[in-house]
Amino acid sequence: MTSLAGLLPVALFLVVALVVAVLARRQAVDGEISGTRGFISEYFLGNRTLGPFVLAMTTIATYGSVSSFVGGPGQAWSIGWGWVYMATVQVTALFLLYGILGKKMALVSRKLGSVTIIDVIRERYQSNVLATLSALIIVLFFATTMIAQFVGGAKLFEAVTGYSYLMGLAIFGIACILFTTIGGFRGVAFTDALCGIAMIVGILVLAGGILSAGGGYENIMDTIAANHPQMMEPLSGGNMPIGLYFTQWLLVGVFTFCLPQSVVRTMSYKDTQSLHKAMIWGTVICGAMMIGVTSLGVLSAGILPGTLEDYGGSVDNIIPTAIVQSLPPWLAGIAIIGPIAASISTVSSLLIASSSAIIKDLWLHRTEVAGTHPTEKTVVRSSQVVTFVIGIVVFALSIVPPEVIWKINMFAFGGLETAFCWVLVGALFWKRANATGALLSMGGGTLAYCVAMALGFKIAGLHQITIGITVALVLMVVGSLASKPTDREALEAFFPEK
Repeated sequence: MTSLAGLLPVALFLVVALVVAVLARRQAVDGEISGTRGFISEYFLGNRTLGPFVLAMTTIATYGSVSSFVGGPGQAWSIGWGWVYMATVQVTALFLLYGILGKKMALVSRKLGSVTIIDVIRERYQSNVLATLSALIIVLFFATTMIAQFVGGAKLFEAVTGYSYLMGLAIFGIACILFTTIGGFRGVAFTDALCGIAMIVGILVLAGGILSAGGGYENIMDTIAANHPQMMEPLSGGNMPIGLYFTQWLLVGVFTFCLPQSVVRTMSYKDTQSLHKAMIWGTVICGAMMIGVTSLGVLSAGILPGTLEDYGGSVDNIIPTAIVQSLPPWLAGIAIIGPIAASISTVSSLLIASSSAIIKDLWLHRTEVAGTHPTEKTVVRSSQVVTFVIGIVVFALSIVPPEVIWKINMFAFGGLETAFCWVLVGALFWKRANATGALLSMGGGTLAYCVAMALGFKIAGLHQITIGITVALVLMVVGSLASKPTDREALEAFFPEK
């Protein structure tokens, strides 16, 4: 049965998000530096003016995706508190990002006038081939992640409101594409902040519904202990082996500092004080959100006692079912705003980053080399058209949904971490790193990761990220040491002489 009461809160939220994007863009136009470079800096980086709250919330919203609110909690319903203990590593995500890359990436990008991380990589390694490969990898893995977000949001919409999957996909998918195209980076950052607040509200509403439906926390825990005692154990009766803890900590914790969609945020803040405050606020809020929403997956076992087959055979159906069964329609509509906001914020961030890779890192670079200079009007229109077209292509690919959203998301996470981890670390912290090592690391590591994933090949039962990241590291070291060092002049912005 369709529910108008469940649809209205979502529709209202999307309208507000669109208005925020439009207002942010108008603010940007009023204060924008004239000329092509001014537009590019504003549209793809927000003119480096983000304050601490917006910086923290846009990074959290980009890091948190629909799988954080649907797939992850669904796994926790199946496995128990062990999955929550594993998820605690996500507390470190923003701390590592801002602490390792935050300040130096900002300083270097300002010295170079860089707008994207590919700008930084090109200047550091003096390699157009590496920059092109980086852009292609970003677009490929970002598109994969965006499909998972569209699908997850639309499935959730269908399950809770009763309206069709295609209707849900059309409503929030097109809205997301429009406000990203219109608002640019600044619009994305402000709507991300709005989405972050919506995520918190959604978690609180769902928590209240589950606790009420289950007769309170103690009653729910007693029910779980009686029916599924293994869920109370850290290793969950063998379902959470130490190897799984280790590789998931790497995948969703330690190596997330090098995800391109997050790294670009370190180039956009206003000043050092904004970075320090964002590190504190972001770590606290991100930890509370990720641990909180994953814990709700475990507590859902107290109100959803059946087998997985009873709920459609997929863990992705657990949270939507919990929402429907524990909340009245109008509150259910508010609760789903959280995961839909997570989906939208991730898509918008990846969409603007994909567009910048094509416009700034491929097209405009080629025009500069050729000595041609497109007009500002051409650049403005091209940027918006490319953003819109990428969104529509991903939207079309989402019409036939893939299965198991969190696995798709984790595949993309691993691919991006493998490709960029040692290339970025080498660029900022190792003088001896050069183009040969970076090319071998990015190309060879990503290939090894994808082949291992495709074949299902693992070493000691560990996730394939361990293969990709190790191969990438070895190739970076061997390739850099076996070839000519980078010219001293190219290193000046990265390693200035005292």
